[in-house]
Amino acid sequence: MAQKNSKRSKPDHYSIQARREGYFARSVYKLEELHNKFSLLQQGRTYLDMGAAPGSWSQYIIRRLQENVRLVSIDIQDMKYQGPEKIHTCIKGDMFDAAIQAQLAELGPFDALLSDAAPATMGNRIADTLASAGMAEHLLDAARSLVKPGGNLVIKLFMGGEEQELLKTIRQEYTQGRQFKPKACRKESYETYLVGLGRL
Repeated sequence: MAQKNSKRSKPDHYSIQARREGYFARSVYKLEELHNKFSLLQQGRTYLDMGAAPGSWSQYIIRRLQENVRLVSIDIQDMKYQGPEKIHTCIKGDMFDAAIQAQLAELGPFDALLSDAAPATMGNRIADTLASAGMAEHLLDAARSLVKPGGNLVIKLFMGGEEQELLKTIRQEYTQGRQFKPKACRKESYETYLVGLGRL
């Protein structure tokens, strides 16, 4: 077990590239792949990054779209990345708290809700996948009031059998519902991403 943990902690290609390019986490390349696949990021749109810390997805969005974007990032932890105040609002708090949801509603609606959030893992795959599915359901519910008609949704999920039921719900509420695992995900990871395109 110790050997496996050591292997995982060793920087890989994406970790080294992120450090070289000044990003806070290797997860930025997952968003890059998702964008290249689904054309998620467009000039002049509004984005909500839920579970954003340390901030690499927010960092990528602003780097790519420059000043022609409005972004709200939220996490219960401190954000390492802080973009220009005129286009980037950072909120610290529980993204499912009623007061936070009300605040987000005032700042929205958004053209896309993007989330790389994951629950605190326990090392038990069954428990971890159930917690991830629960978080995904909360994000789907939040999107119902926060995402504009025609808008998009991206949610990370630990695969454990719940993905098909969640995809079914997404396909009822969006023009397209897709599942996609970026190459930047670690090979041993059982994470995937659920994508809703064109909210009905």
